[in-house]
Amino acid sequence: MGYKIIIDSCGELPEEKKKDPHFELVPLELMIDDFRTWDDESFDQLDFIKRVAASKNCPKSACPSPERYMRAMETEDGTDVYVVTLSGALSGSYNSAMLARSMFLEEHPGRNVHVFDSCSASCGQTQIAFVAEQLAKQGLPFEEVVEKTAAYRDDMTTYFVLDNLDPLRKNGRLTGLKSIVASTLSIKPVLSSTPKGEIQQLGQAVGMKKGLIKMVEIIAKEKPDSASRSVMITHCNAPERAEQVRQLCEKLLGYSSVLVMNMAGVSTLYASDGGIIVTL
Repeated sequence: MGYKIIIDSCGELPEEKKKDPHFELVPLELMIDDFRTWDDESFDQLDFIKRVAASKNCPKSACPSPERYMRAMETEDGTDVYVVTLSGALSGSYNSAMLARSMFLEEHPGRNVHVFDSCSASCGQTQIAFVAEQLAKQGLPFEEVVEKTAAYRDDMTTYFVLDNLDPLRKNGRLTGLKSIVASTLSIKPVLSSTPKGEIQQLGQAVGMKKGLIKMVEIIAKEKPDSASRSVMITHCNAPERAEQVRQLCEKLLGYSSVLVMNMAGVSTLYASDGGIIVTL
């Protein structure tokens, strides 16, 4: 039984997975002023960051259409399809993928298609996609892959510290966190995903360096079994900060192997230049 994993472009993939026929990234569209671009291989991160910095307006994104998801679902008969979207609490991507699934199954009754609401974003989606891949490679039944992947998702948390919260705030992703919005620029909140895929504040520190240290300290307290977990770090044009976090993870959490990736377009839009995300 074959398998295919579809992930919207808020999730990052290492280069070898982008070339793997078992994976397909479905791009979101990104907009700033009158500039529009797809979050695919044509995305130019540095150019987009410069455009955002030069504009008085907030960048926005548009989720993939159901038709675009359906095209990705078109596979050989007998292929199990797993879709991983960014949090349904933050984007319409999940609803779009669910509508695509319904339309696809009407045309292809009996096919196996499951849509995972990651309740996360960025490398959180990558984590879930990799777990689904590992289970599918083992030849497990479709239902068991879904069950075990969902259990992994429910036990995973996404943590992040950002230099700039404006894109999240102005796009309505920080509802209920007015205290964060009012913070001075020097205060860096440590944020995380909730079980429902919303955003919550766990702490704060003065300055980005201390904010990143605070984040890893919180992870160490919340994930006491962290040494047995897979950890991923994504950064927005900030490899030095990502390396700092990797070293902190190794020191405080006992990790020796951490996957570090630069952010794709959607994550760049919302995390902004210098942002750091960690999932485990």
